[in-house]
This record gives sequence, C-alpha cells and structure tokens, in this order.
Amino acid sequence: MSLKDFNRHIKPHLRVPVKGPEAKISTYKIFNYILEVLYTGTQWRQLKTYKNEYYWSSVYKWHNRWSKDGSYQRLFENSIITLDKLGKLDLTILHGDGSNVVAKKGEKKSDTRDTNIKKERKCFV
Repeated sequence: MSLKDFNRHIKPHLRVPVKGPEAKISTYKIFNYILEVLYTGTQWRQLKTYKNEYYWSSVYKWHNRWSKDGSYQRLFENSIITLDKLGKLDLTILHGDGSNVVAKKGEKKSDTRDTNIKKERKCFV
C-alpha cells in the first residue's frame, strides 16, 4: 500500500492519542507491520522490523489499541460504504461461514468414524 493511499483511506479512521509521547515511527509503518503479521501468520514475537527500528511489542500495542477503540471497525465500515458508492461492492457471493450452508438430505455418512479419545485411551490401558 502506498503512503498516498494510506493517508487518504486508512489514516483518518485510526485513532492516535493526543497526549503522551509520539510514536518513534510513522503510523504508516506501524500499520504495514500489523498487516505483515496478519497476512503471513507470523507470531508477534517473530516480527522483524526494518533495522530493528521498533519492538514487536510496540507494534502489538498499536494493534491492540486500534482493535479495542473501534478504529478497525470504522475502517471496515467506511471501506464498505466507499466500495458501495463506487459500485464495486458485489454481495452476490457472500459466505460468512459454513453454518449458513444447508446440508442436503440423504447424504451418505462419512467413511471416517467418529472417534472418542477417552474411549480410545481406555481400550489401550
């Protein structure tokens, strides 16, 4: 994501404290480090910042703060509204999770039997 896009679309929705010390690096870099962790699935402690400019725990604190203060929620809602206004929001293929998919009646049972670990352990003791 470019700095121009970040400043236009994302920064207005991230709450930055007025009081207290300023962050040592820009919110743009902090946000990109958060995206890196979320995209790659890396553990927070494994996050390597450019030339160790920032500790992983500081990046996590920003992520936690934005998560709790509603910044991510505002960002998500605004992106949906913007995409809808531009006509780029397609809701025809929307699946929240598997709970809204209806199972067909009369389906064959699975070949894999259910396993009760407690029963299995008792058999081997």
